[in-house]
Amino acid sequence: MNIVCLDMEGVVVPEIWIAFSEASGIPELKRTTRDEPDYDKLMRWRLGILKEHGLGLKEIQDTIAKIDPLPGAKEFLDTLRSEAQVLILSDTFEQFAAPLMKKLGWPTLFCNTLEVAESGEITGFTMRCEHSKLTTVKALQSIGFDTIAAGDSFNDLDMILASKAGFLFRTTDAIRAAHPELPAFETYDELLSAIRENL
Repeated sequence: MNIVCLDMEGVVVPEIWIAFSEASGIPELKRTTRDEPDYDKLMRWRLGILKEHGLGLKEIQDTIAKIDPLPGAKEFLDTLRSEAQVLILSDTFEQFAAPLMKKLGWPTLFCNTLEVAESGEITGFTMRCEHSKLTTVKALQSIGFDTIAAGDSFNDLDMILASKAGFLFRTTDAIRAAHPELPAFETYDELLSAIRENL
């Protein structure tokens, strides 16, 4: 049996931090896992910037409330979920993702949790497990599933490479150049066709 594992941001919804960077006028927050492979380092840097500007969870959630899934993403997910088990694996946080999952029809999401003070300041974060995407894919494989994976960033490469079939979706030129062996797609129709060939 197959399980399709998809990244969230950049694949089915816009990048939350880029949207918040634009809303807050803080250009440094545009940096994502497409730019920085070390997620822990990236998040600690982001939290430092938020603290410096006196911004907390509410301000980010206000921005997220205005974000819609990428055009065609819900239809893609609905079609895929009618043909296969689908799991969204993301390094985002429950407090960010819930409104977006609602707009996508509540697909299954495995992600992480923010530590938030009563004041609303984000004081830290708890990762579900180390190397969460790869660890999850390996765990699924250990209980008899084959995985098919797709993502756009450095932190998706491990799960893509460990899967029976893996694809890059709307990725960067640098990641595409570093992994010419991975099929890279720009449209949901292309990605859906490639996944179907491996179901």
